[in-house]
Amino acid sequence: MGKLFGTDGVRGIVGEDLTKELAMKVGSAAAYVLGKSSDVTVLIGRDTRISGQMLLAALSAGLMSQGAKVIDLGIVPTPAVSYLVKKYGATMGAMISASHNPAEYNGIKLFDANGFKLPDATENEIEKYLLGKAIPGSNKMGTYEVCETAIEDYTDHVASTSKKIDDKLNVVVDCAYGSASTTAKILFDKLGVNATFINYEFDGLNINANAGSTHLEGLVQKVKELNADVGIAYDGDADRCLMVDENGELIDGDQIMAISALAMKNNNKLSGNTLVGTVMSNLGLVKFCEEHNINFEATKVGDRYVLEKMLECNYVIGGEQSGHVIFKDYANTGDGQLTSVQMLNFITEENKKISELASIMKRYPQVLVNVKVREEGKTQYENDSQITKAIKDVEKSMGSDGRVLIRPSGTEGLIRVMLEGLDQEDITAKANSIADIIKEKFGI
Repeated sequence: MGKLFGTDGVRGIVGEDLTKELAMKVGSAAAYVLGKSSDVTVLIGRDTRISGQMLLAALSAGLMSQGAKVIDLGIVPTPAVSYLVKKYGATMGAMISASHNPAEYNGIKLFDANGFKLPDATENEIEKYLLGKAIPGSNKMGTYEVCETAIEDYTDHVASTSKKIDDKLNVVVDCAYGSASTTAKILFDKLGVNATFINYEFDGLNINANAGSTHLEGLVQKVKELNADVGIAYDGDADRCLMVDENGELIDGDQIMAISALAMKNNNKLSGNTLVGTVMSNLGLVKFCEEHNINFEATKVGDRYVLEKMLECNYVIGGEQSGHVIFKDYANTGDGQLTSVQMLNFITEENKKISELASIMKRYPQVLVNVKVREEGKTQYENDSQITKAIKDVEKSMGSDGRVLIRPSGTEGLIRVMLEGLDQEDITAKANSIADIIKEKFGI
């Protein structure tokens, strides 16, 4: 991965890491790289952040400086851009969002003509121009127009994936003051679902603020207050979905995938009899798959790697604990609203409370300890005999009822020590014992 593009595009604090100048360069470099042999049409969506309009203007200027046709989709979810870029026959899509981060952050995520995140090779080529290589001049003049049909076309698509949802279900939906604020009411109206919406009156500064999938307290309170059957929470750009049951208990991405995979298996729709997760998926999901004779494939952390495995092997369901869930029959990226619709389908089909559906997977206690280390520690820790012995001793003591995962951060000077097991206090102590040795050897 390059110096600017992370696993989810270019992202940072606006005015510091992500400036209007950088946004303009991203536009001109992307248009040049993707438009060497053809004209370029680019769809741009954004979330509700106040910086979105400025970055839209800068990104559009860069694109148009290379002759691109820019189509402004307005405030839409990230998966809407992914879907519409293919539907509208565009060359590329761009989403201006920093997902679950606070309002002072923003980012630019790029999609290819099929709605997939750009491959590393293409991002690396674009990045060369961002880091100093001169972008060839152009005498082409691009154009800009506003699309009036984006929300209607996207919500039609998501609604089309639904069967008849029980109209007696009482649902609470948290829009995180983000992109779902413009689409969720329209979608649930099309579905005929009785839904109460919270955290949808955005002002450009309140995105994700004590709301959405990273702050479930308000959703839990509203579900209990209304005696609702289920609560649904999206993040700022609505590509994630977490849920709470009728008792206000969390249903995370791993549990959502377990419910989905079993329902698909029972309906003979689980291609390859396989569910794709990551190395950070809860041990409970792995155990669930074993118990139900479902194959489990683990990839590196990042939904792009989950999707790569799904495409390679033609699998249809995969995702992450954070709520990025990919239903490949309907989408090329994680889609929070699509995920919630599928879950409402499963609740209706099974005619069970969502707490009962979620009980098929036991979520193992998990602890994560971050250790700040010198840069060389991120590679050298694997060869340190004291650290490897400590890891092996802990693994042996837990047996098949726990696991240890040590993972260097791809973007920070950190080594992440993650343990799962049957007892929270026990795994916390063991995680800290490993972290202390890493800190002693390589810490700062």
